[in-house]
Amino acid sequence: MKTLNLFKLIALLLVSSIFQVVTAQTAKTLVQNNLLKNENYLQISPRAGYDVPFYSNDTPYIDYKGGLDLGISVDYYWKWFGVGADVDYIANTPESTYPTQGLFNRGNVPLTSFNLSENGIKRFFYGIGPDFKHQSNSGKWVYELNTRAGLSSIKGGRTELRETTTMANELLNFHAGYNAKNVLTAKGQVRVNYFFNQFFGVHAGAYYMRHFDVEELVDPTLGIAASYNPFITTTGTAGQSITNLDPKNFPNERIEPLKGAISSVGVFAGISLKLASNKTEKTCKACPIYSLAVTARDKYTKEILPDTDVVVKNLKGEVAQTGKTNAYGVVVFNNILPDNYTIDGMLYNTKMESNSTAVNEFKPKETLQKEILYTDLNFILKGKVVVCNSPNAIEGVSVNLKNLVIAEQKNSLTDDKGEFVFNVAKNTTYEVYGKKNNYFSQTETISTKDYDRNTTLFVKLEVCMEEADCGKAIGLKNILYDLDKYFIKEAAKKELNRLVQFMQDNPAISVEVSSHTDSRASHEYNATLSQNRANAAVDYVVSQGIDRKRITGIGYGETKLLNKCADGVDCSENQHQLNRRTEMKVICPN
Repeated sequence: MKTLNLFKLIALLLVSSIFQVVTAQTAKTLVQNNLLKNENYLQISPRAGYDVPFYSNDTPYIDYKGGLDLGISVDYYWKWFGVGADVDYIANTPESTYPTQGLFNRGNVPLTSFNLSENGIKRFFYGIGPDFKHQSNSGKWVYELNTRAGLSSIKGGRTELRETTTMANELLNFHAGYNAKNVLTAKGQVRVNYFFNQFFGVHAGAYYMRHFDVEELVDPTLGIAASYNPFITTTGTAGQSITNLDPKNFPNERIEPLKGAISSVGVFAGISLKLASNKTEKTCKACPIYSLAVTARDKYTKEILPDTDVVVKNLKGEVAQTGKTNAYGVVVFNNILPDNYTIDGMLYNTKMESNSTAVNEFKPKETLQKEILYTDLNFILKGKVVVCNSPNAIEGVSVNLKNLVIAEQKNSLTDDKGEFVFNVAKNTTYEVYGKKNNYFSQTETISTKDYDRNTTLFVKLEVCMEEADCGKAIGLKNILYDLDKYFIKEAAKKELNRLVQFMQDNPAISVEVSSHTDSRASHEYNATLSQNRANAAVDYVVSQGIDRKRITGIGYGETKLLNKCADGVDCSENQHQLNRRTEMKVICPN
């Protein structure tokens, strides 16, 4: 049953390949050439695989295991037809399956020691025959049916099992093996190639091989070709299996060698080397040149779209060419074969409206113009992360986009230019912040309610981050208090939430929050007020889930002024405001 199923599989593969070849002859694309699709060429295909054999030699207690197949094919093709030659080296191993556990001889003596020799079988095949192939429109995929007829040599396979418990050393299982030469052999195989360029590719396939009338050896010492000792298996009183050599039957010996078929199936993979003929190269140089230019554009704003991925496929879904639009939103495909194509586009993971070509639209030495449209009604948020107060971009920042309308979050990673991209919905408000070790990010709010999709596709945003080195003070904006008060106002919570997020993103650090006043009022009053304000900020951060051990609040009063506005110095309100501030800094270890 196992052998029959394998035969059915091989037959199905052969029929499928023949159908593809016959169908291909009616396709006009087979008579066209490009850099990959050659008509006349020599192909060399070394391979390695695994072979499963089937021996019809009447040895009931010997199985033949699979083994290595090494081979090479050399084929020359004229369009869809060719001639090829194969050489194969195949190694298989016989295995004795004669039962030795619980075995007794005819005198009921338990046999406990044995001598087993199993010699491997080497097969060497060489043959020639016709080839048939079908190429995809791009020439990258090539499907082949190879048929071969030739000769083989088959050597080895001697298998001998003796018991060594008694002085008789009785022969239990035996086959003399093979030493056959010039054995008539047929082989059929299917092979699928994928070519990376005009010369180099890889392949995989399967084959069926049959050796006809392979004659066994006769052992010159024993005078037999095969033998096995009949046995009877019973169940003991303890439920164990007991095997006795049959006392009523002598060893089943076969003196005359049989002539039987040996067949095998195998799978393989390897590389394909293509050597195109000069005739093909000259013909291709004289071929008409066709080009296709694709422009990517937004349907509503009409603006061109750089960095759009474009794929051109034939009607079978095979990729003919791919590319990315340039700064002008255009990608040009040169040396393309006229055909009925589908043109697909993708911009920032959003599929665009496809377009198509007809074969009769292509004109020699002219560029066919086509357009694909971005029709998605959402906006594209194009952002950049920089160091605060500098143009320096920050790479590798995990940017979080939080939808404030439907409780949704997205993440993106900045590239080497500090840039990131999100698709954002209409009439929605978002918060955007960055995450990177030892960086303190600003949180930006953006609302798409302020934009019209008919006039805008790209929404620009810049997020700045400050490097939070230990001991470096970073100002917290909009931490404002009522006069002589230290209660946290709603407007200040947003900025303190930014500190909370920073501490959640960096769980190993501790932070100092400091509050500062201007020089007006007494030193004692300012010290007390600033300490209360620092404590209020710490209490809020702790209420958001931060361990109090990680955050310290210090009120510095008027001891760390940022300008000359000390006691007795006449300063404007704006100058005093500069000194009234709340800051954070990472606490240095120890």
